[in-house]
Amino acid sequence: MIRPVVKLIAALNGNVKKSQIAAGIAWGLLLGLVPMGNFFWIVLFLVSFFFTHHHGSKLVGMFVIKILSPLFAPAIDVLGWQILHIDALQPLFTSMYNMPFVPFTKFNNTLVMGGLIGGAVLWTPFFFLFMALIPLYRKHIAARIRNSKIVNKILKFPLFRIIDKAISSS
Repeated sequence: MIRPVVKLIAALNGNVKKSQIAAGIAWGLLLGLVPMGNFFWIVLFLVSFFFTHHHGSKLVGMFVIKILSPLFAPAIDVLGWQILHIDALQPLFTSMYNMPFVPFTKFNNTLVMGGLIGGAVLWTPFFFLFMALIPLYRKHIAARIRNSKIVNKILKFPLFRIIDKAISSS
């Protein structure tokens, strides 16, 4: 997990386009909200590689969302239940369930459906939120963090010096 964090920090402090970082974080949100291990998550993960974004920020975003998921899993579950119980969509869901391979996506699981819909709805706001936050970080926060006493003390340890060199060389 250290490598994606290092890549994200290097991208935030480097010349990586803010749109690529923001898109990676938004992909991480979507992948973090959908439960891992089912066919649908694997397909989403593979599809994400066809789009231009920063993969380190995707992994870090997904990791953060997965850690925080117990906090908002009840809301995701309720959203999925609401979607799966829309009367007008019942024939669609029934026909999807009777198709070959579609049940392996576990689309009829409330957490999967809630995570998919929640991630799809939140993708664009998160993208634009991080498009606005990244320049603020680069302009106001990065230099303060880099020159802080705490960071200078941490960089005296050999492991963190190696990480700092990796970030600086990226």
